Amino acid sequence: MNNPKNNYCLILAGGLGGRLWPVSREHLPKQFLDFSGAGRTLIQRTYDRFARFIEPSHIFVSTQESYLPLVAEQLPEVPREQILAEPVRRGTLAPVAWATAAISALCPDACIAVSPADQVIYDDNFFIDDLKRALNMAAAHPGVITLGVPPTRPETGYGYVQMGDLVNGDENIFHVKSFTEKPDLDFARMFTDSGEFLWNTGLFVFGAHYMIYNIVKHVPEYTDVFPELTGKLTTQQPPHLYTAMPNLSMEYAVLEHTGHNYVQRCRFGWADVGTWYTMATDVLHSPRTNTPYPPSDVKVDGRENITMHSEALFDNASGNIVRLPSGHIAAISGLDNFVITEADGVLMICPKNDAAAMRRLQTLAHLENS
Repeated sequence: MNNPKNNYCLILAGGLGGRLWPVSREHLPKQFLDFSGAGRTLIQRTYDRFARFIEPSHIFVSTQESYLPLVAEQLPEVPREQILAEPVRRGTLAPVAWATAAISALCPDACIAVSPADQVIYDDNFFIDDLKRALNMAAAHPGVITLGVPPTRPETGYGYVQMGDLVNGDENIFHVKSFTEKPDLDFARMFTDSGEFLWNTGLFVFGAHYMIYNIVKHVPEYTDVFPELTGKLTTQQPPHLYTAMPNLSMEYAVLEHTGHNYVQRCRFGWADVGTWYTMATDVLHSPRTNTPYPPSDVKVDGRENITMHSEALFDNASGNIVRLPSGHIAAISGLDNFVITEADGVLMICPKNDAAAMRRLQTLAHLENS
């Protein structure tokens, strides 16, 4: 059984959240926003969840230097020495490597759970039970455990993990057979129908020593970086050291190559707050568990129009998602499957499944203001 005193957590909170423009902006990205109307932002809810079973002094946050004031404001419980301030963007591998080095110096037997800051979890009790199981697995078996959830629909915006053979008779932990990132619709349907695939939540658990060994083994550029990292027990690294790290994702650099790769089938409900389309789809189709969803100020009418802590009147309209500033009312007629959202003086009206059009509008708005 794993010693709880060896459990640590790293919350990744450095993303831009540009696909939820104009509400999510570079100066205030989605992890620092309250999308669900729960009264707590996404990063706050992530911290709250882990603080229920991991000592607060063992919870680290990695974010961009420019977001340090936001982290300090929203998570005053986290002291500065537990916040990794990334001087440049280097994918997910660099902050994981940095945090693993710092944590292993504090606790050589550490087991670390890594979590994005911008997810929605529907049942915290199931989440805690599933994470404890993964931490126990990491303590008992060298390897990396990816947390997966059964898909509820063919989703092209999520990653998938294929389950292989069971591990040691545990009915919910499997060897990983394959990873697939954002498949096209035909493959997503096949994955969902087969019962062999789980959605990749982006949550993973590992022992610190095992991760350091694998990073050095599979990413040779880290051979010279790690001695300097481990020799400096600090979350305030000099910029030259961080910029020397290659720009890689954890999945590509390590998870697809390590010899001990596991996936755990989890029971909690999960959604990635990635795009307006996936957000709308998750509100309509994610499994309802013991945690009520959607919240009281996210309303869904009989024609699948969604209003997020906003007021809207619909006439001959369906499948729309509306999010406006407080005090604004949208009156919509003859419109189907659109996003209508406003923030910081920008009103966007765009088909909710047309990510390319949203990017074009975002580019035009930046050019107009430059």
